[in-house]
Amino acid sequence: MKKSYFMILTALIFLFSSCGVSHPEQQESHLRAEPLSKAKASEKTKGNEEMETKKIKVQIDNFIFTATLENNTATKELIDLLEEEPITIEMTDYAGMEKVGPLGATLTATNEPTTTHSGDIVLYNGDHIVLFYGTNSWSYTRLGKIDDLSNWKEAIGTKDITIVLSLSD
Repeated sequence: MKKSYFMILTALIFLFSSCGVSHPEQQESHLRAEPLSKAKASEKTKGNEEMETKKIKVQIDNFIFTATLENNTATKELIDLLEEEPITIEMTDYAGMEKVGPLGATLTATNEPTTTHSGDIVLYNGDHIVLFYGTNSWSYTRLGKIDDLSNWKEAIGTKDITIVLSLSD
């Protein structure tokens, strides 16, 4: 049942994101929205086999959180994207437990059955970022977790949000 609702929501997001006025900053992200080929992905991550613990910033309005990333191919590809520039994602509230939004690129998904908790960051369908403020069980690729959940629920709220992902200093 949850899968059906999520699939409908994803279809609606796709439909609405392809309609309407295009902003210059959105046009630039669409230029990068091509999937990473297996060869390109391995080329980008080559020499990164022993990835040190990486952190990113997650900004929601005036709130800035630090997240520790998992060590997997998807996070290495995400870091490669963030080395080019920060990524802005429009996120929709879903089921009173998560925010979901299109990344603008496709990352290598290694989905596994997962129970998520508040502060978890996952990849859904290879091209959507999901931030959790509740709990869910589904098949995701884990990307990371917010380090300090102080003010997390206040920042993430229950309405649609815009986040900015960037590399941590």
